[in-house]
Amino acid sequence: MKRYLLPLLFSITSITSLQASTLDLVKQRGILNCGISTGLPGFAEKSSNGHWKGFDVDMCRAVAAAVLEDASKVNYVPLTTPQRLDAVANGQVDMLARNTSWTLSRDLDMGVSFAGVNYYDGQGFMIPRKKGLLSALQLSDSNVCVQEGSTSASNAKIYFTKNQLNMRFITTITPEQAMQKFIAGECDVLSSDHSQLHALRSQTKNPADYKVLPEVISKEPLSLVVKEGDDRWRKIVQWSLFVMINAESLGITQTNIERIKDQASLQEVRHMLGLDLNLGAKIGLSKSWGYRIIKQVGNYSEVFERNIGGNSPLGISRGLNAQWSDGGLLYAPPIR
Repeated sequence: MKRYLLPLLFSITSITSLQASTLDLVKQRGILNCGISTGLPGFAEKSSNGHWKGFDVDMCRAVAAAVLEDASKVNYVPLTTPQRLDAVANGQVDMLARNTSWTLSRDLDMGVSFAGVNYYDGQGFMIPRKKGLLSALQLSDSNVCVQEGSTSASNAKIYFTKNQLNMRFITTITPEQAMQKFIAGECDVLSSDHSQLHALRSQTKNPADYKVLPEVISKEPLSLVVKEGDDRWRKIVQWSLFVMINAESLGITQTNIERIKDQASLQEVRHMLGLDLNLGAKIGLSKSWGYRIIKQVGNYSEVFERNIGGNSPLGISRGLNAQWSDGGLLYAPPIR
């Protein structure tokens, strides 16, 4: 029996090593491979000079700042909706920051782990304003454009069936294709997450020509995603997000972080900025990883406002994504 024990132990050790290698691979590579959308204004869009920017892009940058000490060390990998989770599970990307809802079936069946909700969303409907409709309950006998591989089709079907409304689906691979069909009149309604509808509308020649109806028909907790089985890497991605959320609640910004660092007495602030306990060492990070995230990328509010909030063309209100103390759902475990 003993002669079989050593190979078995070696096999288990090897499997464990492979499962826990993402951090080492990223450090060896010197670049973070981050999956994003193929192009969504405010969330992930490529500028004329070839640089990616947006809310999701900044989530990638935060992890790069924590792990590689430089927020610019990111290779952005545009992924369609059907591609996105497979790309994480097979290691094509180290993480995914791409309007992806955290659901039970995905958590159990796709070979991925969800590392924290970075945006609370919900599905809605957009129509041409000239139709004069006020509610989704007036959408019977409509052609509805949805993305293949998303939860949009199933959510819309449940909503229309429940309210005894007829509908016909037209599916597309990317949100851009769905918008093109919508503008061309091939479908009467475009259904997707509210955030995506606002982003697509902002790209049109006349955004005022289109209206997002008030109904929100689903819960869509959009989450960062990593490969299943690498708990250390999940914690790194998760706590990079939590640093940004906690920094906002503590009033720490890119602008004032140096002053706060010099004067910090609150234990949680000192831990976050690496002034005493080296909590980062427990997950393979240097002492100042939290400081770098805020300094190079910003807190959650700064990331939200410049990309999709009041300081952006999208003008999305914080709503559910406000801090818990301001009536929203945003809440992160304390850094202590």
